[in-house]
Amino acid sequence: METKKSLKKLQDWLDQYLNFEKLPQKNIFWLDTMQFLCKKFSSPETFAPSFHVAGSKGKGSVATFIAAILSEAGFRTGLYTSPHIVDFAERVTMCHEFFDDDVYERACDEITGGMAAIRQDELPCGRPVTWFELVTLFAFLVFRQAKVDFSVFEVGLGGRLDATNVIVPRISVITPIELEHTEFLGDTVEKIACEKGGIIKEGVPVIISSQKNSVRGVLEKIASEKNAPAYFFDNLVTDLEFKYIKNISDCMKNHTDMKNKCAKKDTLYDNFYEKMKVSFKAPIFKRRISANIRLLGEVQAQNAALAACAVKIAVPEISEDIIEKGLENAFLPGRFEVSECVKFPKIPHLVLDGAHTVNSCAFTMNTLAQVFGGQRFALLFACAKDKDSFDIAPLFKDKFEAVFVTVPGAVKQSDLKSVEKSFSACGISFSSSEDFKAQIKKALNFSDEHGISLLVTGSFYLVSEVKKILSEF
Repeated sequence: METKKSLKKLQDWLDQYLNFEKLPQKNIFWLDTMQFLCKKFSSPETFAPSFHVAGSKGKGSVATFIAAILSEAGFRTGLYTSPHIVDFAERVTMCHEFFDDDVYERACDEITGGMAAIRQDELPCGRPVTWFELVTLFAFLVFRQAKVDFSVFEVGLGGRLDATNVIVPRISVITPIELEHTEFLGDTVEKIACEKGGIIKEGVPVIISSQKNSVRGVLEKIASEKNAPAYFFDNLVTDLEFKYIKNISDCMKNHTDMKNKCAKKDTLYDNFYEKMKVSFKAPIFKRRISANIRLLGEVQAQNAALAACAVKIAVPEISEDIIEKGLENAFLPGRFEVSECVKFPKIPHLVLDGAHTVNSCAFTMNTLAQVFGGQRFALLFACAKDKDSFDIAPLFKDKFEAVFVTVPGAVKQSDLKSVEKSFSACGISFSSSEDFKAQIKKALNFSDEHGISLLVTGSFYLVSEVKKILSEF
């Protein structure tokens, strides 16, 4: 879907502001600027009850599952996630479909006009406003313009000082925490947990996924200090099971409305091949929950259960049937997305996965083995400069027919030399190039010529570049 004209204009306007995604910097995180902006714009963050999701991995998927359930329940639901894969509008949606043009346009006019009326010396400490602060404010304004019933926010980075942390949600959700962004969040998982746990609010329930004992201890302490009722996934969910369903025609027989959604122009659905049956128990449900979901892998089974529990705790009147249907409708691009590759017809499967931490890459490799068995694959890999390529690279040893490494596009900073050293250190042969467009085409052509599948992983920005190139053919 082509980006709305109003959003193209907004993106051009945003380019004048500091973008952490493009140029990471220390000491640019604070909340008083967002608090100031929200007050100036008449508190749009309070317009609708919300859900707030933080964590090192899975937070985008959990947020999407939550939004899909709320939408299935008949609530007009706003969903704020990052990064976008192809279209900027993916960040601010109505769960699987964009808002009408006029909603985005009114919010664009509101934010640009409102910011023009603010003097630099009015801002807290005279600090400049950042790109992500403005995108978050834009999401608040879109949701207010659209008159949503609920909003779901994925944290951008960390939690305590993230721009989204001006909301007071109906429930906070924390997904698994691991070492990431150590330069900004701390050099131990316990320090990172302090930052992620910063989304826990006074008296607001929080549900926490499976964690290391030390991380759980940190989050328990924060919740206790905030008098926040804490629900722990390991204590709440039992008998979690999942299995893959490989015959998509059987999966789709009774899902004609999903077929129609996939064909609808203004949706964010994509073609897919597999589903996964997930089932689990929890005392907050009247019966066992069971759903055939589109997001694949053990971690997605956990994400689905976490999201279902979060919704049931926050909105207990939503039925088990609705929760199951919502889980089945959820889809998020770039999360083990099995995509059609029409212009390269000899590639059996193109798998796009934005995994970029050690644990998430390990989950991706496990899912690849479980879903595709012994099928032959090539690998296209790139990661941002702050990712641990030395621990990620061994996961790929002796698993691929060919390996291609590059940088994750022109937006995200990368260190290709470090990636090359990481792959060389564990004895992986590879082709490398800074020219990411040429390297993407090289990987696609190789896979097509040899009739083997291709895994693209390491960065959502790489996934985005692959999708852009595929759209050019």
